[in-house]
Amino acid sequence: MSGRRALVVQGGWDGHAPAEAVDLFVPFLREHFDVTVESSLEVYADADVMAATDLVVQCWTMGEILADELRGLREAVAAGTGFAGWHGGIVDSFRMATDYLQLVGGQFVAHERGIIDHVVEVLPTRADHPVVAGISRISLRSEQYWVLTDPLNDVLATTTITPAPGDAWHEPVVCPAVWTRRWGAGRVFVATPGHQLADLEIPELRTVVERGLLWAARS
Repeated sequence: MSGRRALVVQGGWDGHAPAEAVDLFVPFLREHFDVTVESSLEVYADADVMAATDLVVQCWTMGEILADELRGLREAVAAGTGFAGWHGGIVDSFRMATDYLQLVGGQFVAHERGIIDHVVEVLPTRADHPVVAGISRISLRSEQYWVLTDPLNDVLATTTITPAPGDAWHEPVVCPAVWTRRWGAGRVFVATPGHQLADLEIPELRTVVERGLLWAARS
């Protein structure tokens, strides 16, 4: 036993295969934490469990979160519990819960052309960050997320959405694709790629996610 605790919360829209997606990372997490997997958001409202948790990994697309669950999550992160996830499991969760969006620092709004070839590029100015060190780009054939974010994020990598004929926007849109964030005493890690299980098995993306989970955890 490691002594540190990770809570994995999976559910929501089945299209992102939440159980299968988290199963890809549970063996890695068990190398570093005592791991509990939950299929309900109710655990967020358990103050004792949350206070003893060093990392929450969330894979819950869309859905709704109750007020006491959201309050419990926010208070735990502010007190030092790490919060991390990928794709819709963290940036397309609880669309109507503005306090959740504030915690995460971003919100999915579109993937304009479905499954497409695109790249995620690490910002040269952040290339020495431990989450992305040694990785310059990730090539994907998957959904490319257009997200709204805020200036508190430390953006580590971006993806550029280029307009096609007939699109309503007229110049390339550069969207954050990997970011970290401080919230109170806690750390937040977000990676927007990961629509398909195969995406999460791409070595560069898997490395970024694994490093991000460890970075976010209470030290």
